[in-house]
Amino acid sequence: MATEATKAAGEAAAPGMPQLDFSNWGHQIFWLMVALVVIYFVLSRVALPRIGAVLAERQGTITNDIAKAEELKKKAADAEVAYNKALADARSEANDIIAETKAEIQKDLDAALAKADAEIAAKTSEGEKAIAEIRENALESVKVVAKDTTKEIVAAMGGKADAKTITSAVNARMKG
Repeated sequence: MATEATKAAGEAAAPGMPQLDFSNWGHQIFWLMVALVVIYFVLSRVALPRIGAVLAERQGTITNDIAKAEELKKKAADAEVAYNKALADARSEANDIIAETKAEIQKDLDAALAKADAEIAAKTSEGEKAIAEIRENALESVKVVAKDTTKEIVAAMGGKADAKTITSAVNARMKG
């Protein structure tokens, strides 16, 4: 039993984890250094150059995209300038066409007005002639009616007057 007790006491005194056993730390530090050196060489010779290449490629792509964007921006600005110039030219041409059309319409309107004025003047002249004829005919008709009425009035009053006296009296009265 004594052997069992010493055996149990020896197991109890032994550390549970080998990493925490100070007698193994020299070997652990050695292998830690070997692992770090291997990881360093693997990273510095394989992984980091690949990552650097990917970053350089990405930077080149970004730089190229920015250059293309600047070029497209410049082209867009040039296109906008060309568009604005074309728009201004089109507006100018439209204004010229409008002015031309207005001038033609004004010319046609002036000609039509002149023609209408001439027709109105001709019709006015004809109307004035017709009115003058109507007045003259009316005056003659009034004179005839006045003579007949005067002759009848004189006869109704018991007097006698000759045609010449009646005509001279009616003419004198018509003149004012």
